[in-house]
Amino acid sequence: MTPEPLLPRKRPTQERSRRRFNDILAAARQVLIDDGLDSLTCEQVAVRADVPIGTLYQYFANKYVIVCELDRVDTAAVRDELTAFASEIPSLEWPVLLEKFLDHLASLWRTDPSRRAVWLAVQSTPATRLTASLNERILAEQVARILAPLTPSQRERREMMAQVLVHTAYSLLSFSVQDGHDHEQTVRELKRMLAGYLLLEELD
Repeated sequence: MTPEPLLPRKRPTQERSRRRFNDILAAARQVLIDDGLDSLTCEQVAVRADVPIGTLYQYFANKYVIVCELDRVDTAAVRDELTAFASEIPSLEWPVLLEKFLDHLASLWRTDPSRRAVWLAVQSTPATRLTASLNERILAEQVARILAPLTPSQRERREMMAQVLVHTAYSLLSFSVQDGHDHEQTVRELKRMLAGYLLLEELD
């Protein structure tokens, strides 16, 4: 049976409720950083967020829904940044745009340990992986639109190209911040890999 994507039971509409909702997410993010997914519990998050456990369950059925919502928040932030970068097309050539955007992503992963913590957490179950893939696809759809004027001959393949670009970037950024790995060198290799991939399309 195909798992369903994990979504909050409801989203807050009132300002006070939105603050509580965001407090829950912030507390969960900190627990992931400090202790990892295995130690994350709804009770622990509620205590850190200073909200009744019943309030947490009004929004989130379990901890996996919480980490999927954190992934959605992170994806939305990247999407907004990508929109800003994309506004510079066609004044920027695509290699410059790619380098600027990858530098921005790399800075986020290097300075915010929760990025990798959330990314790893959503790889933990079939349902969380499905939800993360849907979030990733939203970003890939945006990348595909940006690629359109850059790859005019690849209309049929553009969607898959965008998914490959996004997933490769996320996977290698996670790799880059693991202990014992050279973050800067990995980012340089990531740039070469993705630039080479796009260059091949340009030459076809």
